[in-house]
Amino acid sequence: MRTPSDYQEQARLLKLLANDTRLKIVDRLARGECNVSTLTKMSGLDPSTVSKHLSMMRSGGIVRDRRKGNAVYYRLLTPCVLKFSACAAHVLKERTGR
Repeated sequence: MRTPSDYQEQARLLKLLANDTRLKIVDRLARGECNVSTLTKMSGLDPSTVSKHLSMMRSGGIVRDRRKGNAVYYRLLTPCVLKFSACAAHVLKERTGR
């Protein structure tokens, strides 16, 4: 049986994913690990902003990082988060009929 704190933790996770930039990053990481430079080019944002989003997702247990020389590479720690995105896309499709 779930407790009220379980629901609070789930809400925190969903809030973490409720950002278009973080969803773009998750989508890119679904195709494999990459570094901040790649994510910066993909998003069009500055490296510090991308790093802030990655830090939030790392703290939330969504991504993991590894260092190689001066570069930091990120990968999805829990690929099941892609199911959230797929579910949201399905809901939108049903709602709009597209």
